[in-house]
Amino acid sequence: MKKLINKPEDVVVEELKGIEYAHPDLVKVHYEPNFIYRADAPVQGKVAVISGGGSGHEPMHGGFVGMGMLDAACPGAVFTSPTPDQMLEATKMVHGGAGVLHIVKNYTGDILNFDMAADLARAEGIEVESVVTNDDVAVQDSLYTAGRRGVGVTVLAEKICGAAAEEGRSLKDVADVCRKVNGWGRSMGMALTSCTVPHAGKPTFDLPEDEMEIGIGIHGEPGRTRMKLKSADEITEMLMEPILNDLPFQAGDNVLLFVNSMGGTPLIELYIVYRKAYEIATKAGLKVVRNLIGPYITSLEMAGCSITLLKMDDDLIRLWDAPVKTPALRWGV
Repeated sequence: MKKLINKPEDVVVEELKGIEYAHPDLVKVHYEPNFIYRADAPVQGKVAVISGGGSGHEPMHGGFVGMGMLDAACPGAVFTSPTPDQMLEATKMVHGGAGVLHIVKNYTGDILNFDMAADLARAEGIEVESVVTNDDVAVQDSLYTAGRRGVGVTVLAEKICGAAAEEGRSLKDVADVCRKVNGWGRSMGMALTSCTVPHAGKPTFDLPEDEMEIGIGIHGEPGRTRMKLKSADEITEMLMEPILNDLPFQAGDNVLLFVNSMGGTPLIELYIVYRKAYEIATKAGLKVVRNLIGPYITSLEMAGCSITLLKMDDDLIRLWDAPVKTPALRWGV
């Protein structure tokens, strides 16, 4: 195993220190328990938006903390859910009096721990709403979930809900926007290689050089099928078909097309995939009005990609375009 680390047990804390040193104008880092929060938190009178999950998916979630997106993010150990005390202390730190929205990916540990934190926060008088993302069309149940996994839509929800909160919308309204985004988005991913968790020191799974896995999860969970390697266009068709079949898109709908690197896939390949996905969406009568291309929800150094389609109405387009300033996503400022 070749990795730019010191000791496996120090990876998360040393990463957090790096973020703290690199972006002091945007974020602060709290240790024991660990969480990243906006440098200007709490923002009085604004709904606070929090997410979190295992480390190893950077820039999600800590890279999305800042104006127009998340108020705080809770990083667990690599591929391991954060603990309730992290979520509770983050909730208390960023609560500005208008309530807190928890955006939770559909993984059993994340849901259990966020639910416990929400109950504890409510007991202290903080209004909390939770929305679960479950946009992965690949499999119904996996090693980590009951029901569909939460993947690419999570990033889009964090941006759009962050903008809605920045506008001064109520907690109920921001949560409703989050539910709309989750309901209107679908994703599917694939892997060319495994990834290596620092503590494990060996690949999570074995994938021969001439094979690929379609429908893989962001922790390396098995997908729909393993098969011989195909061309980029064939792979893109295999990802787009289930997405289009699952979501009741109609000809003329506006969509956001998100092509995501799992960590080890370079942009040149992502644009090849985006080109084919755009053509498939257009042929289906959809109008691609916004896009996101790059490594935004990763699985360490896994080679592969995921595709997310999100139906957009005028409100979602406006919220997507609203200014955002975080370590990993910024425009309009």
